Amino acid sequence: MPKYRKTLNDLKAPYIKDLMKQIETQSKDTLILWAVQYSKIVMLPIWLKYRPEDERPQNALDSALKWKDKIIKLPEAKKAILSCHQAARESEEIPMAQGVARAMAHSASTIHSARHCIGLALYGALAVAYETLGTDAKWEALEECAAQECGRMLEYLKEISIEKEENPAKIFWKD
Repeated sequence: MPKYRKTLNDLKAPYIKDLMKQIETQSKDTLILWAVQYSKIVMLPIWLKYRPEDERPQNALDSALKWKDKIIKLPEAKKAILSCHQAARESEEIPMAQGVARAMAHSASTIHSARHCIGLALYGALAVAYETLGTDAKWEALEECAAQECGRMLEYLKEISIEKEENPAKIFWKD
């Protein structure tokens, strides 16, 4: 199997910086909602195309929302998230499935640290590009497609953002 990139990794890319700037203005609860809802709308259907019998990513997303709504405790939610990461490891032969599973695991992990929500873009946007263009596409085309997906992610975040959020998440980005 040819080697492929698993993630976008340029945190200084304009499409990532724009997302990070908007993320920094929002509360952890808003970021959880954004990442989980976007994952359910865009990432989960790709996962189900390749792994229709595997409910671990769906369970991770649902658990994150249940934790946010104080229905379950953190250890239960973390167990579902770790299971989603395992699903990603088990899907290495299908880059699109692995990428969206990692994106969904990071989206759900936003309950642990708001910084995890950027994983939606770093893994998910590239997975969408692979799904759209194929794994043999040139990197420049894949990156452009991923950048467009990041733009859609940003628009969705702006739609649900709280203007002048009084309690934005404190996020320290690692380079």
